[in-house]
Amino acid sequence: MAALCLGTLTLSAPASAEESRGVEIPAFYDPPAELPAGNGDLVRTEPLPLALSLPGIGGRFPGEATRLMYKSTDSNDRPVAVTGAYIEPKADWKGEGPRPLVAVAPGTMGQGDQCSASLGLEHPISFNGRSVSVGYEDLAVYRLLSSGAAVVVTDYAGLGATDRLHTYVNRVDGGHALLDAARAARSVPGASVTDSSRVALYGYSQGGGASGSAAELQPSYAPDVQLTGAYVGAPPADLTEVIKGIDGSGLAGALGWSLNGFLQSDPALEEVADRRLNDAGRDALDDLSTMCIGDALFGYGFSKSTKWTTDGKSLSDVVAEEPAVQATLDAQRIGRSKPAVPVRVATGTQDDIVPHEQARQLAVDWCEKGANVTYAPIALPNLGDKLVTNHVAPLLTDQGKAISWLTARLSGEEAGSTCAQLPNQS
Repeated sequence: MAALCLGTLTLSAPASAEESRGVEIPAFYDPPAELPAGNGDLVRTEPLPLALSLPGIGGRFPGEATRLMYKSTDSNDRPVAVTGAYIEPKADWKGEGPRPLVAVAPGTMGQGDQCSASLGLEHPISFNGRSVSVGYEDLAVYRLLSSGAAVVVTDYAGLGATDRLHTYVNRVDGGHALLDAARAARSVPGASVTDSSRVALYGYSQGGGASGSAAELQPSYAPDVQLTGAYVGAPPADLTEVIKGIDGSGLAGALGWSLNGFLQSDPALEEVADRRLNDAGRDALDDLSTMCIGDALFGYGFSKSTKWTTDGKSLSDVVAEEPAVQATLDAQRIGRSKPAVPVRVATGTQDDIVPHEQARQLAVDWCEKGANVTYAPIALPNLGDKLVTNHVAPLLTDQGKAISWLTARLSGEEAGSTCAQLPNQS
């Protein structure tokens, strides 16, 4: 378990780098002491056995998977090893041009290394009595592969790789990891994608934030990636507002993942945490640092952050009162740069976990900067306040449209902006 002390409290990787909550993490996920120089350069690869795979003429369906580790750069401009997976599809690409690539940014998986999306492809459901992990992004991955596009999935910095904690919802870490996954895919042995392959980004929730961030960062950070479009689903674009939605909800444990990640990336916040967190808060952060989303739902669902602070104030109150915390969250704001490619922003109008209003505001911000934005409000009945259902349902109901939109971009079809209609949309 990660030792967490702030002031007297410091963050470190889990005590055993090869085990998390009783789950043995394969040695593949232990980064070497030295990393290659280039962003997206491969560190190592190995075959990844897909749990859901069928034999067929000419190969297995949906394709051949490779586990990978590659070099990226974190928000402090330091090299970081990131793991993930590449899948070469069995299906032919029937669109225009060479086989394209979709880089998938997973939604919230947790902070324990056993929660990584690449392990989820191998073990879609993992339960050992101490931790439960569900690879729910497998559905999107398989649907994308059926189109004939290759898929690369990032695990993000520190999720899977055992040398650090996962920097949950860190805008730069997530965007860089996703773009560098696209770079890494081109060097995977047996991969059919090349430097000229069109690339699209897919992400919902945490993944929507990473996808949106990557779309903003791509022109300066990865101009060599032939980006053609990005699906930005339920993005946590304004973390100050997202904290309000998550606090007291079924996904309240995500507050701990955010704090853990930002304390690791910005040690200047340790003094604030030392003053404002009580013993229950410190214990919660330590406990959550090795949890998957299923563990957090059962262990911290509907918890209120007032129980974690020395004065009984909420984390939103702490943010309002602490300039250093305000500055950190402000630096995470997505929507201040113009994506160079079409983006599709989808958000459930009833979403109260990653609040709909701030996701819609991202579309507004990008439209005002002249970006090509397709805004897709997803109107569903209220399925229960703070239950996470209003957040999860749009992921499932909109997935087919999102993939069709991305496939059109990968086929070279132009996207029509809906910015003119946005003022009349909820």
